[in-house]
Amino acid sequence: MLFITRLILLTLLLAATGCQSQEESPEYESVEMTMAPPPPEAPTIELQRKLIKEGRVEYETDDISATRQQVFAAIKRYRGYVSSDEEHKSPGRTSNTLVIRVPAENFDNLLKEATTGVRKFDIREINVKDVTEEFLDIQARLKTKKELEARFLELLKQANTVTEVLEIEKQIAALRSDIESIEGRLKYLENQVSLSTLSMTFYESTPVHTEFSEEFKDSFRNGWDNLIWFLVFLTNIWPFILLGLLLLIGLSALRKRRRNVT
Repeated sequence: MLFITRLILLTLLLAATGCQSQEESPEYESVEMTMAPPPPEAPTIELQRKLIKEGRVEYETDDISATRQQVFAAIKRYRGYVSSDEEHKSPGRTSNTLVIRVPAENFDNLLKEATTGVRKFDIREINVKDVTEEFLDIQARLKTKKELEARFLELLKQANTVTEVLEIEKQIAALRSDIESIEGRLKYLENQVSLSTLSMTFYESTPVHTEFSEEFKDSFRNGWDNLIWFLVFLTNIWPFILLGLLLLIGLSALRKRRRNVT
């Protein structure tokens, strides 16, 4: 009977923690607000903030290849890496977009060095999100879940029937699923806090050639080629041209003489 009572109490506790995990952090805030302040002689513990830093910049460059080399040199210098590298070509523009992950403490230095010489930014956005409250709430929930799991494991050792074993294992499986989900979220936050994300887009403007301009250029080029071939042809037949001119001059002189005689 005592075993069943303990199992029921732990099940109710599991249900309570499950409901709590679906809610946001106001519970944590209310607990924090009701705590008594530390005695005057106690040292003040400074809370380390958990901040997620993200940035996005876009700008024009005169030489996209040289700019790319400059950016990659800064990434290597400040121990970052490229998680995404995309190149786009469109009429009048060639662009390169990099998504960079860099240690949070190196974010500002990398951004400054990578954009050295930029005269004007089309876009420059830096966002900082404070996730300290969510981080502490997740840690508290994870601790509670693991303590409850330990209690169920102890209770499993005392189980006497197959029904009791199956019921406890069912509760442990549900707890383990919750724990893995919470641990996944905690790892994600830790990764976002430790590594900042910077999206960089730099582009180079290129001349736009319309279909009409291309056709005009081709026609002009073909006309010039035809003129050259015509001159070459005339050069090849110049003796015949000379004879024709002499013949025309002779005929013209002969006609004038006949008119004078008449």
